[in-house]
Amino acid sequence: MEIKKLLEESGRYIMNTYNRAPIDLRKGRGVKVWGSDGKEYLDFVGGVAVNILGHCHPKVVVAIQKQAQRLIHVSNLYHIEPQIKLARLLVEHSFADKVFFCNSGAEANEAAIKLARKYAKEHSGKDKFEIITALNSFHGRTLATLTATGQEKFQKGFEPLMPGFKYVPFNDISALKSLITQNTCAVMLEPIQGEGGIKIPDPDYFKNVRELCNKNNLLLILDEVQTGMGRTGKLFAYEHYNITPDIMTLAKGLGSGVPIGAMLASDKVASAFVPGSHASTFGGNPLVCTAAIATIETLLEDGFLLDQCKRMGEYLRKELKNLQKEFPSVIIDVRGKGLLVGMELTRDCSTIVKSCMEKGLLLNCTAGNVLRFTPALIVQEKDIDHMLDILGNVLSSLS
Repeated sequence: MEIKKLLEESGRYIMNTYNRAPIDLRKGRGVKVWGSDGKEYLDFVGGVAVNILGHCHPKVVVAIQKQAQRLIHVSNLYHIEPQIKLARLLVEHSFADKVFFCNSGAEANEAAIKLARKYAKEHSGKDKFEIITALNSFHGRTLATLTATGQEKFQKGFEPLMPGFKYVPFNDISALKSLITQNTCAVMLEPIQGEGGIKIPDPDYFKNVRELCNKNNLLLILDEVQTGMGRTGKLFAYEHYNITPDIMTLAKGLGSGVPIGAMLASDKVASAFVPGSHASTFGGNPLVCTAAIATIETLLEDGFLLDQCKRMGEYLRKELKNLQKEFPSVIIDVRGKGLLVGMELTRDCSTIVKSCMEKGLLLNCTAGNVLRFTPALIVQEKDIDHMLDILGNVLSSLS
């Protein structure tokens, strides 16, 4: 189908929930994708931090093919071997003891909110239900996770919102301390704010948050939907801060593009869930778990990709800072960890994203004026150099 006809049918049949670029991507390999017209694009969006191994990684593709021929879906009324194997992998490489599987980051965060409330009510009484989150956070678009998200622009039009949430400035331990009451049951934070503009906290912020939670008998929930699965150079971003949460959520990179989310917790907290407390029809089915197993095993092989992520992340930030020196009137800041990198601009970045796409580079804009770089962890220096050439040319045209 020609692109003009495709866009017409998209407008006719698909709900208008995205400002979609006028291209149709048909094929992907590694860090490149191709449109229906054959045009090649260098992909520094990666499905928004999803394709951590690049597009169509052979080990993931083969694993999906074999499992699809064997068994795609059965109910969670039965034991599922790939689900058990995946849960074991996650537990063995994290703080957690138990895992609940679902289909997305929002669902994982919804499960975390429910678990925190149920645990608090069972251990501290019915008045313990409030959860403190951060301003400019993003936790999803279900009603509960939308309410947890500390950004009014996402909440507008969906009022009345769910009660029981308070918001505090990110990276401000004094403000967090002042907001805790006898009704508080948990603090829910992203280790790095992704949709909020790649905001990185002070080195001791999460250590202080953990201590504050311990002192006040609060659960610490970390939303690692965007930061988890090696994105920051460690398997999970909480490892940078030498702390452990009580609950952690994952999605995005977990399955290399198949819809899977996970909520992890310590045994003590997880015990609040019993049969009937929570469920997911498709969560943890054989197909998606097999894809996630292949993803994790590939990610952890010899630690190569995590080291690669650190090295390429350092190189990317260094070169973007050189670009900042060249365009000081356009670029305010470059920040990030691993291959979760943001470049803050003095202007809205949507026109830059569009111009880059026209030149064969896919970038993403978040928080209005922050270019977000989330390429696959397999990205090479030559790919980064190619990206910089295109971006530099686009910025030159603005000067």
